[in-house]
Amino acid sequence: MNIFKISSKNLVRNKLTTILNIILVAFGVGILSILFLASNQIGNKLEKNAKDIDLVVGAKGSPLQLILSSIYHIDYPTGNIPAKDAYQLAHHPMVKRAVPLALGDNYNGYRIVGTDSTFSHLYGLAVQKGDFWRKDLEVTIGGTVATESKLKIGDSFFGAHGLSGNGDIHKQHAYLVKGILKPQGNITDNLILTNIGSVYKMHEEKHEESHHSPAAETKEINDKQITALLIQYKSPMSVILFPRMVNQSTNMQAASPAMESARLFSLIGVGIDTLQWFAVFIMAIAALSIFISLYNAMKERKYDLAVMRCLGASKSKLFFLVMFEGILVTLIGACLGLLIGHIALEVIGAYQQSSQAKLTGMTAVPQEVYLIWTGLYIGSLASLIPAMQIYKVDIAATLTKDR
Repeated sequence: MNIFKISSKNLVRNKLTTILNIILVAFGVGILSILFLASNQIGNKLEKNAKDIDLVVGAKGSPLQLILSSIYHIDYPTGNIPAKDAYQLAHHPMVKRAVPLALGDNYNGYRIVGTDSTFSHLYGLAVQKGDFWRKDLEVTIGGTVATESKLKIGDSFFGAHGLSGNGDIHKQHAYLVKGILKPQGNITDNLILTNIGSVYKMHEEKHEESHHSPAAETKEINDKQITALLIQYKSPMSVILFPRMVNQSTNMQAASPAMESARLFSLIGVGIDTLQWFAVFIMAIAALSIFISLYNAMKERKYDLAVMRCLGASKSKLFFLVMFEGILVTLIGACLGLLIGHIALEVIGAYQQSSQAKLTGMTAVPQEVYLIWTGLYIGSLASLIPAMQIYKVDIAATLTKDR
């Protein structure tokens, strides 16, 4: 007796109920799949982008906003800080490395970041083609920027004022692409890097030709402003002392990426937990629906089961026949749910405005395996009581009863 064939025919015979049960299971598994994929990707992005950055110093305001704008590049800065004060802070005995950032422009939504060579050391950047920027208005672009914007070495483009949109284009100066970075799998893939002098030049009404030696550039910067400093400590003791000193003794603000990222993820986690319970509730309804449909089917199939017993089928075989029907429904639903979850997240990612935080369904996480096992467990549990009714079927009474 082919259990799979008989179970399939039984499910097809009650196709409307079967489809409903599959949809319920798929919907619950799909939601959980999206949550697992999204939270895993968000967590990885938070960890990769903030790696080796101990502190961010910027204008006073929201610490979380400062972190989002300076490390993840998905928010507006809290303001600017005097470059002179920032560079004095950069030479503090507790600071191992300080990376200046000057933000304010974009190209097709990709942020143009004014910085110096310490930025490439901080993220371990290497060029795939060309070289790093050397002079004003030269840029080195991330791999994603090059791919999606079709920019090549030697191409020129105009930046636009603001961190998104192309409304106010700076047509007085064009940037020149000098290099393309190797893909890093972090935020640098989505950035356009140049020197700080280029950012100043874009926002000045009068421009003067200058040779930016380190001394001359420092003098120029001291009369200007920058957006933030990314700081690495020299010793663990600085974690306690340095932020307090910045917040209490200066007009600047110090924000810890570790603390703010944890706070951000905890805020996201509230919504994720709510959706997880919603998905569990849907799967519980699916289990109840499978139980009811199989239980009711048992009443209608008593005669068929009695005939099968007479033809030589054992009680255990019929028990597994009913169990298999429930397991098959949840297995199909779970696999369909995983497919729906991946497709849905890919669609969500395609419509995201921020390329820096883009999600994708073209990946997998280990937790998804548990969703398959959970589906099998739910199917087994829902089928157990109906399957046990097999042992209560009286063959003689059922066959002699008027149908």
